[in-house]
Amino acid sequence: MTTADHAPGTALQEAVRRPGDVPPFTSLSRLAEQRAAHDARLMNNRLPADYPHPVERGTAVDALAGLALGEAVRRHVQHEHGTRVREALELGASWSEVAAALDVSPDDARELLRAWAEGQHRLYRGDVAEGRPRPLGLDDQEHAAVLALCALGDDETAAAPAGTA
Repeated sequence: MTTADHAPGTALQEAVRRPGDVPPFTSLSRLAEQRAAHDARLMNNRLPADYPHPVERGTAVDALAGLALGEAVRRHVQHEHGTRVREALELGASWSEVAAALDVSPDDARELLRAWAEGQHRLYRGDVAEGRPRPLGLDDQEHAAVLALCALGDDETAAAPAGTA
């Protein structure tokens, strides 16, 4: 089966068999759309053989692509958690509110942000060490600001930045 075998707008490269096969920066909506196309073909396998309308049946390629795309979605969302936690706190949410949104304890939410900040700081330092002109990640000042958010009490909020009220 090739991408030409799929209906227009639902085509997906057959090569998607692992999450790493998904091109970087693919939007969540596109990943969900692609997975839905595979899921639809797989659900058609449950229809009776004498189903009166033409349907495209799923194959192992669809099942593997569905698994890989589902894992790619999970990873994409997980990678965004640190950024979203930081944004929520900077915009006035408390740790209790962030924790409730994640269905974890405030301490677990803090650890998520702290681990994200450490990774972003390592990324920045590595880019600087390699001489990249536009390093990614958190510089020393940004890193310290995120760690200051981690020090807030469960029901304490950061002052919302100007222009966000």
